[in-house]
Amino acid sequence: MTANQGGLRQFPRSFWAANTMEIFERMGWYGFYAVSALYLTGPVDEGGLGFSSADRGVIQGLATFFLYLFPAVFGALADRYGYRKMFLSSAAVMAPAYLLLSLPTGFWPFLGTYFLVAVGHGMFKPVVISTVAKSTNEENGSIGFGIFYMMVNVGGFLGPIVAGIVRGWNWDLVFYASATWIVLMAVVCLLIYKEPPRDTEAEGQRSLREVFRGMVEVVGNLRFFLLVSGVLVILVMGSKWWEFSLVGWVALFWIGGNLVLDALFRASGRRGSGPWFLQPMRIGEGRYLLFLLLMAGFWISFNQIFMTLPEYIRDYVDTSDLITTFSPVAAWVTGIAQSLGFDTSNWSRAVLQNGQVKPEHLINLNAFGIICFQVFISWLMRRTTPLVSIIAGVTVTIASFGLYLLGMSGWIVVSAILVFSVGEMMASPRSKEYAGRIAPPDKVGMYMGYFYWCVALGNLFGGLLSGLAYQHFGPQGINRPDWMWILFAALAGTTAVSLVIYNRWVSPVSRAGG
Repeated sequence: MTANQGGLRQFPRSFWAANTMEIFERMGWYGFYAVSALYLTGPVDEGGLGFSSADRGVIQGLATFFLYLFPAVFGALADRYGYRKMFLSSAAVMAPAYLLLSLPTGFWPFLGTYFLVAVGHGMFKPVVISTVAKSTNEENGSIGFGIFYMMVNVGGFLGPIVAGIVRGWNWDLVFYASATWIVLMAVVCLLIYKEPPRDTEAEGQRSLREVFRGMVEVVGNLRFFLLVSGVLVILVMGSKWWEFSLVGWVALFWIGGNLVLDALFRASGRRGSGPWFLQPMRIGEGRYLLFLLLMAGFWISFNQIFMTLPEYIRDYVDTSDLITTFSPVAAWVTGIAQSLGFDTSNWSRAVLQNGQVKPEHLINLNAFGIICFQVFISWLMRRTTPLVSIIAGVTVTIASFGLYLLGMSGWIVVSAILVFSVGEMMASPRSKEYAGRIAPPDKVGMYMGYFYWCVALGNLFGGLLSGLAYQHFGPQGINRPDWMWILFAALAGTTAVSLVIYNRWVSPVSRAGG
C-alpha cells in the first residue's frame, strides 16, 4: 500500500488511539506547565506559592530534566510488560500526582510531587512514540509522524487555553483539569487502544541492567559517568543552595581530584582491569557527547518561551493595545451570550488578570502558529540540509529575542512569539534528523536512542539559567530585562556558530548534515 492509497484509513486503530491519547497527555502536561512559572512565583494572596524566580528555575529544570531521561528506562519496561499496561500505569501515576500537586506550599514538597508528575509523563513518552513507529512503515511513516507532531501541538494548544480560563476562578481548577485529561487518556486506552504487532520475545529480553549499562557506555565508563553526574549536581547546588565561590571550589576539587586519581591509576599501569573505581576514566562516544552538549544550548534558548517569558509578560508588558484592538470582538461575543441569557459579568476573568491579558494566552500563540504553519514551513525548507534548517531556525530565534528590545507592548510580544515559532518550526523537526545524518553507519540506533539527552540537558540548564537570569535582571534584581534577552540571544548565536564548527571539523564529511 502506498502513502496515497487508503488515505487516513491506511493507519490502524492503534495509531489513532495513540494520537488521541497524545492529545490528552499533552493537554495535561502543558495545561500546568504553561502556567507553572506564574503559579510558582505568583503572590500567595492570589493563589500562587510566592517562590523566587531562582526556585522556579530549579523546579522547572530538574523536573523536565528527569522527564526526558526516564523514557530509556520505561521503554525497556514497556517492551517487557506490554505497551497497554505501561499506558495505564502512566495514567495511574499522573492523574493522582496532578491532584496532589495542588496541595504543597513549600519548595521540597512541591518539587517531590512535581517529580512524580515527571515520572508519569516519562512512562508515557516512549510507549506512544513506539506505537506510532510500529503502526507505520517506510511508505507512510513521514505522514504518520507528521500527524503525530500535529497532535502534540493540538494538545499543547488546548491545555493552556483551559488552564488560563479556569485559573481566573481558582488555581486548584488547573490541577483538576490536568488530572481530568489524563483520566480521559486512560479511558481511550481501555476502550480503543490495541497493541501493534511487535516481537515481544526479542524486545522483552532487554533488562534494566542492560539499559543502565548502555547509558554508562555512551558516556564512557562508570568513573567518567560519575564525574559528569557530579558536575551536574554541583551546577544544580549552585543555582540555589551554594554561593558561586563555593561552587567554583567544589568543582575544582571534584574535577581536579578525579584527574589526579586518573593520573595515578595510569601511572600504575591500570588499563581497565580491576574494580571499576580503580580504573582510569574513559570517554565513550566523545563526538556524540559534544553534539548533545551543543544541542543542549539549542534547547536552552527554545525553552525560554515557557520558563522566562510568562514572568516577563506578567511583570513588564502592557497589553492595553491588544485589549483595545480586540474589545469590539469581545463586546460582540458577550453581546450574543447576553442575548441568550448568559451572565457575562465575570467572563473577563478567563482572559484578563489585573487589567492585562494573561501571559499563557499570548504564549499559546506559539502552539497555534505551529499548528497552522508547520506544514508550510517544512515545505519551504524541504530542499535545505538539516544543519542549514537548524542554523536558520536559531537565527530567527535570535531575531525574536531582539524584538523584545523594541518595547514592552502587547503587539511587540505577539510579534516576537510568532517569529520565535517560525524559528522553532524550521529547527526543531530537523534536529533529530541531523543526529541520524552525522552518526556512523553502525551507531545510528544509539545516536537516535539517546537523542533526548540533549533535550534533558537543555531543560536542566535552561531552567537554572532562566531562574538565575530573571532573578538578577528582573524586577527583584537590577531591573534590566533587556540585558537578559541579549544574554539569551548571545547563547543562541554561540550555539549556531558552534554547530557550524562541529559539522565541519568533527562530524564525518561524508555524512555531514550540511
